[in-house]
Amino acid sequence: MSVFTSTRPAPTRPAPPPTGSAVTRPPTVTVVVPTRNEERNLPHVFARMPRDVDEVIVVDGGSVDRTVAVARELWPTAIVLQQTRTGKGNALACGFAAATSDIVVMIDADGSTDPAEIPGFVAALLAGADFAKGSRFRSGGGSHDITPLRRLGNEGLNGMVNLLFGTRFTDLCYGYNAFWRGVLPTLDLPDPAATAPGHGGKLWGDGFEIETLINVRVATSGLRIAEVPSVEHLRIHGESNLDTVRDGTRVLRTILHEFGRRVRHRRRAGSRTPVTVTEG
Repeated sequence: MSVFTSTRPAPTRPAPPPTGSAVTRPPTVTVVVPTRNEERNLPHVFARMPRDVDEVIVVDGGSVDRTVAVARELWPTAIVLQQTRTGKGNALACGFAAATSDIVVMIDADGSTDPAEIPGFVAALLAGADFAKGSRFRSGGGSHDITPLRRLGNEGLNGMVNLLFGTRFTDLCYGYNAFWRGVLPTLDLPDPAATAPGHGGKLWGDGFEIETLINVRVATSGLRIAEVPSVEHLRIHGESNLDTVRDGTRVLRTILHEFGRRVRHRRRAGSRTPVTVTEG
């Protein structure tokens, strides 16, 4: 596990549960699972879920199979929501807004991220991190799914973020993360209740660029980040909605937008005006 902070002075961090003799309980954990036609994958995902997880939130994106029914059958206490717009980013924002636990974990529903790794992410947070970032490229991590083109793209985008923002990420475009729920205001994600222009429209941050947006905003806020080795598995059933070129372009646009956002915020010292960008 590698720990780093950005070069910007850290703000007041969200306080973890009390430590030492003051401990009264372990932290509670919410797992947010975005879904869309994942009926056949959910049995594997829920079978690997630690039994002591306190809250599971399934955010469905209009599945036409039995995804919702299967989720309720497999995890009867799961909270099932319908996302308010489209895209993985919006699904995650909806789930984060509904989470009630101390720690929030984001995983995929296709079997590519292993819920059995959740204790490692929680341990990183308990050790002092504000944000635990999964990495396929740390010792102990790996990927059975990444293609040479995606690996090359990830390396290029990862290097750009490290250069522009002074970070030391090893795996920018991986969506297995966990954080203290108090970090949420720092992420400043698009409001799940906001209306996007046009039929089926998105706000910027509603798509696959969400992981990059979250990672950059956490790093530029001076929060303590721990990279946790993680193994990415092949999707079990169905086809991914990820398009290497299209979504890689969205990630690039996100990096450039966030760099500009950072410059503007520095010019407006002390300003906390939220920035909402409509997809163009």
